[in-house]
Amino acid sequence: MTETATTEQLKSDSMKVGKELADLCREGKPIEAVDRLYSPSIVSIEAESDGTIPRRTEGIAAVRGKTEWWLKNHETHAAEVEGPWPHGDRFIVRFKFDVTPKTGPMAGQRMKLDETALYTVDKGKVVQEEFFYNMGM
Repeated sequence: MTETATTEQLKSDSMKVGKELADLCREGKPIEAVDRLYSPSIVSIEAESDGTIPRRTEGIAAVRGKTEWWLKNHETHAAEVEGPWPHGDRFIVRFKFDVTPKTGPMAGQRMKLDETALYTVDKGKVVQEEFFYNMGM
């Protein structure tokens, strides 16, 4: 396989996974996205940690648990998903949320969140996700 063919295949794989992930998130099915699209050895990296979830989470069970925690502890008023935008074996998706946390220091305070996630794909599965946002805004 030529280098161009390899690059095109990586882009095709990441776009396929990215489109399915974004579609499932648009449908309000992030747990299904984790179960279908993530590698058993997934690594999830947050930009910051406020103490409620670790900055780095490893393994499918832990990442599923982190996603379930987020859903359980936030009332979502609106969600917008943009993308995916592929780049080789990676893609990005932008998430905009209007939520009210149910617990923690911001409990009961409605807020808008805007974050971008960079996903890395290997063999048709997400092997790493990295979130970019600013909690100090």
